[in-house]
Amino acid sequence: MRNTILSILITVTVLLGLLVYFIPETSNIVLLSISTILTLIALRDSFQRKHSLLRSFPLVARLRWLFEDEREKIQQYFIEHDLNGTPINREKRSIVYQRSKLEKETIPFGTQHDVYKKGYEFVKHSLFPKDHNQIKGERVLFGSDKCTQKYSSSIVNISAMSFGSLSKNAIQALNQGAKMGNFAHNTGEGGVSPYHLEGGDLIFQVGTGYFGAGKTVDNKRVFDDTIFKKNAQKSEVKMIEIKLSQGAKPGHGGILPAQKNTKEIAKIRAVEPFTQVDSPPGHSAFSNYKEMITFIQKVRDLSGGKPVGIKLCVGNNQEIEQMIKAFAKANNYPDFISVDGGEGGTGAAPLEFTNYIGTPLVEGLVFINKLLQQYGLKNQIKIIASGKIIDAFDIVKYLSLGADAIGMARSFMLSLGCIQARECNLDSCPVGVATQNQDLVKALVVEKKNSRVKNYHDKTVKAVKEMTAAMGLTSVQELDAKYVYKRRKDGKISSLAEIYV
Repeated sequence: MRNTILSILITVTVLLGLLVYFIPETSNIVLLSISTILTLIALRDSFQRKHSLLRSFPLVARLRWLFEDEREKIQQYFIEHDLNGTPINREKRSIVYQRSKLEKETIPFGTQHDVYKKGYEFVKHSLFPKDHNQIKGERVLFGSDKCTQKYSSSIVNISAMSFGSLSKNAIQALNQGAKMGNFAHNTGEGGVSPYHLEGGDLIFQVGTGYFGAGKTVDNKRVFDDTIFKKNAQKSEVKMIEIKLSQGAKPGHGGILPAQKNTKEIAKIRAVEPFTQVDSPPGHSAFSNYKEMITFIQKVRDLSGGKPVGIKLCVGNNQEIEQMIKAFAKANNYPDFISVDGGEGGTGAAPLEFTNYIGTPLVEGLVFINKLLQQYGLKNQIKIIASGKIIDAFDIVKYLSLGADAIGMARSFMLSLGCIQARECNLDSCPVGVATQNQDLVKALVVEKKNSRVKNYHDKTVKAVKEMTAAMGLTSVQELDAKYVYKRRKDGKISSLAEIYV
């Protein structure tokens, strides 16, 4: 095949050369130039030793790389249907875009879901539905009896995404949208940047790298009281979240690719610019339950008594039960636990950690909720659930399984214009959401996107209230697993209370 391709290209080039010799017109010269360039590329491909495919199929094999680079877009635009796209299917993406832009969000001609398929989930409605405008419970009060600055939060908030993972324009738009809609914005583990301080309520996340909460000592990141206190006592910061693990890569630690670690981001995180920043898998501030409890209280005191929680993806059940038991025994505990499912997203993660480590959200949430009830702590510790939650049904389902509030990350990225190009780890996000390339960042106009963040939040909360009203309930707080049903393997339907509770 190599000889055939080279023969064709050389022959065409020679013929074009003769054509130019006898008819030296501009168009012929252009054709000859193109043919000559292609022939030279093909000759180079056939003699290089790095790529076998190019040696066998010079020039032509380059099409493979072109299609590989564009396969995500080809898949989205030409192959996938409304329900089979991953990680987030077209139907889910569309509802975010529609609500963000205040466009028509109804669908015609009935559901595309197979309602008799194993795993199909739904809620049962009431003969006496309520007026959704009268539904209460869209806000929840965070703060145990150990907390002196309780915080009233929306049931839907922006989950952890740091400046570094996202662009400055994305962070600004999210924070401004949170302010406009009166809901909270989690900083992610990258610390509190100037772009987080646009007036929106903040959940200041403290990760294992202690960015914005610590410093480097002997090449080791350690917690620092003074640095943490300076950020934690900012008026915008309403709660503190100590990150133990996240669903997308539990037990690994955060990853900021080198190309996204700009001088500005490096300064905020107190690290070397343009180097990959890998957070440690675990905390240096504590190594057992007793030390963890002491650290939680220390963080609470340094913040001025604000609610302090822990974020985790459920792993070793025995360890987690011992932790909850230790909280109860010490009579000291976090004000909330953020449960992140194994299906959670991230900007960059090792394949094995994303695909095969971490308990999915349903089982993780149910387990944590049961433990808090078992040890008498459910009235003190709130639960935030996160992990690929997009629409109102998702929210109703997880609130019914024990969550008090919901954290959403990728859905709010979609509200900013994310097209699921899945280039977050390459610094080439085409819409300026997950990149530090300033030419791409400019594509995201903060003044236009902030209102879309608010719209998506408000319309989704409204949809939750409409579903709650259809179920005959008067408050979102009345949602229970007995109201949500699932088709089981044998074809019969059972409530989630029967299955999980």
